[in-house]
Amino acid sequence: MPDKQRIIPVNIEDQMKSAYIDYSMSVIVSRALPDVRDGLKPVHRRVLFGMNELGLSFRSAHKKSARIVGEVLGKYHPHGDSSVYDTMVRMAQEWSLRYPLVDGQGNFGSMDGDSPAAMRYTEARMQRISETVLGDLDKDTVDFQLNFDDTLKEPTVMPTRVPLLLVNGASGIAVGMATNMLPHNLTEVVDGIMATVDNPEITIDELMRHIKAPDFPTGGIIYGMDGVREAFRTGRGRVVVRGRATIQVDDHDREAIIISEIPYQVNKATLVAKIAELANEGKITGISDVRDESDRDGLRIVIEVKRDAMANIVLSYLYKFTPLQSSFGVNNVALVRGRPMTLNLKDMVEEFIDFRIEVIQRRTVFELNKALARAHILIGLLVALDYLDEVIALIRASSNPDDAREALMRGDFIDDKDAFWNKFRALVEEAQTAELVVLEGDVLSEAQARAILDMRLQRLTGLELDKIRDEYAEIRHLIDDLRDILGSEARQRAIVKEELLDIKTRFGDERRSEISHDTADISITDMIANEDVVVTISKLGYIKRTPVSEYRAQSRGGRGSRGSRTRDQDFVEHLFIASNHNYLMLFTEQGRCFWLRIYEIPEAGKQSAGRVIQNLIAMPMDDTVRAYISVPDLTDEAFLANHSIIFATKKGVVKKTSLELYSRPRANGINAITINEGDQLLEVRLTNGSSHVFLATSKGQAIHFEEEKVRNMGRTATGVRGISLDGEDDAVIGMVTLDHVEDADKTILVVSAQGMGKRSDWEEYRITNRGGKGVRTLKVTEKTGNLVAIKAVTETDDLMITNRSGIVIRTSMDELRVMGRSTQGVRLIKLEPGDEIADVAIVSTVENLESEAEEVKGEEE
Repeated sequence: MPDKQRIIPVNIEDQMKSAYIDYSMSVIVSRALPDVRDGLKPVHRRVLFGMNELGLSFRSAHKKSARIVGEVLGKYHPHGDSSVYDTMVRMAQEWSLRYPLVDGQGNFGSMDGDSPAAMRYTEARMQRISETVLGDLDKDTVDFQLNFDDTLKEPTVMPTRVPLLLVNGASGIAVGMATNMLPHNLTEVVDGIMATVDNPEITIDELMRHIKAPDFPTGGIIYGMDGVREAFRTGRGRVVVRGRATIQVDDHDREAIIISEIPYQVNKATLVAKIAELANEGKITGISDVRDESDRDGLRIVIEVKRDAMANIVLSYLYKFTPLQSSFGVNNVALVRGRPMTLNLKDMVEEFIDFRIEVIQRRTVFELNKALARAHILIGLLVALDYLDEVIALIRASSNPDDAREALMRGDFIDDKDAFWNKFRALVEEAQTAELVVLEGDVLSEAQARAILDMRLQRLTGLELDKIRDEYAEIRHLIDDLRDILGSEARQRAIVKEELLDIKTRFGDERRSEISHDTADISITDMIANEDVVVTISKLGYIKRTPVSEYRAQSRGGRGSRGSRTRDQDFVEHLFIASNHNYLMLFTEQGRCFWLRIYEIPEAGKQSAGRVIQNLIAMPMDDTVRAYISVPDLTDEAFLANHSIIFATKKGVVKKTSLELYSRPRANGINAITINEGDQLLEVRLTNGSSHVFLATSKGQAIHFEEEKVRNMGRTATGVRGISLDGEDDAVIGMVTLDHVEDADKTILVVSAQGMGKRSDWEEYRITNRGGKGVRTLKVTEKTGNLVAIKAVTETDDLMITNRSGIVIRTSMDELRVMGRSTQGVRLIKLEPGDEIADVAIVSTVENLESEAEEVKGEEE
């Protein structure tokens, strides 16, 4: 080893720590984080400075991007041409920056994530707003630093008048920290800064009256303000943004979802592909087609909805499972005097105001020095013009310019210096304050002497002399004004407001992102109108819901209006009224329980068959829905504790179980009751603990017993005997539960297969022990047919009867008088030969339901 070299032992841990800290600080300060003052990272700043040096203002012609990249790369940013070009491209994309700083010409990419054309094909220049970012750069308003090879100087910060950090935001990943700052509306930001200038003690809540929320270049809807408030107050938060979507209905009554705006930084092509993927996989049902119809006029994604699906439900799932709803984690980290800090809204506003005041002060000092220098020259010219003949004679007598200059400085053209000093003392003493070198004993400075020698002959006219005196008066006024600015903080803050108001007038625009004060949590239920609908379930398991308004009241005995078109050998087995927000609990032949929200059932017209239930719930294909109950809520503990479920089977078995055991829906269902071989589930009713239970059989018998006679059992229990049947051909056809208080005005309605029916006071059915044969409710004959339904009704109810051919008739209960239990009844509906009643449902007339259905005259359609 050479004598002059030696090995110095170093602790590797300390060396690694020191090297890593140096590296991380270099990344933090010189690459990844924006400066709080101008909101720019070094690469953005260098791109703008390089374009400015090339003279690429918004007034100039576009220049090749490769030329710009070469300028920036070779002089200021030696980190690769792709980093410079990618930065310039993003600064030109109107969907990336709220207020683009570069005016690009050519292919600069797209919202689909398409790459821009190569830099040799595209051209660029600065946008008009960039002029205000670099304005006053030549007035010593900011510090300059040497570039990477110490051959040139570049600004350490831009003297921007636009609060770029707030209006365009920033994002970056450093070492051990990151930043993600969202864009805002320039008009709102200017209003907020001006309010802070007027009231430095303004609170963040007061500031939010002006700066309401982020404003994204792609628009969208900010969904929920809690995250915005948190971000404004602490510098950290979570902002949820939804794309803007509307639902349109075409001439064929088919719905389509039209997406016109998507969340910020969401790739449009990826969004469309994700929607199509979820639709193909069945994770989002109800979508028949997805198309991207975007063009130069704007974004447009069309999602066609199937006829049996609800567009608002599909849209809710799109928000939940696709980037159509996205959240942005706000992390306002920026460099403050070279150190990374987390800033709240007021911090950023105050830092910008302080920076603008500093720029104004430095600019004012620069302009003051320039004015003083000009005033100094003008004073020399005024002196020379006052001694014009003597000055001319001195110049003509001088052998060379240097002798003339020195003679002028000494004042050799002045014969009586006492008179000169009396006349010009004030001006000459004022000239000494211009910080220009004036040698002791000299009358004029070198700069003044040179200005006299350089003066053109035309300045010797009287008119030009007046111009010099006017210019000097203007300069004196300007100097006084500039000194007043430097001495007055109020004037400095007023200039900040004045310049911001000019920025707002020139570049301010309307907010693009709508603000929704709803909670950011997705609630599909809240998007669905809580309206009553008719739910029908066919014998073969087709289900649908139909607006109640499609059915209209008709007189008793009429033929009715056409209901749902059923498939061959199928007919409507269940028909009931429920609210869209209710839970539908479905009980199957095999004793399983499944759940559906009513709004999840496909909507269809009366003549539609609906959809197979197995397509909506995870029910085996060999199982069949036998019973249902509609429950308002499964989360209310008091409601669950005070209600039970009564089961009834065709073989007369009954079982009671607490509703709470069925309050936790599962996708694959749960065991609800154990069914004996040869039996099947018939009815399920919700009870309140003091209900009375009525069971009726196909042979016209009915039993009445109190609910308390049946003890609570577990979910998988079989149950106990409710009524004894009359032979193998007898079966239970229905169950009614009534309460003495709540249902005191109700009567018992029974309907036979051939359209006969009657209603009687339920007190006429005496209470007997559970398990007996009960009492006769209708004498079954060939004319009446077997009993098919037992219902509890009031005078204000309407009766909705559906036969096996799909005909529906609605009649008011006040047209059917109360009769004795032992009477035969009256005809409720006229049936075609071979037809029978399939189901009976009760409708409350207080809903004022109307129908536009046409009356069916009996002909087959």
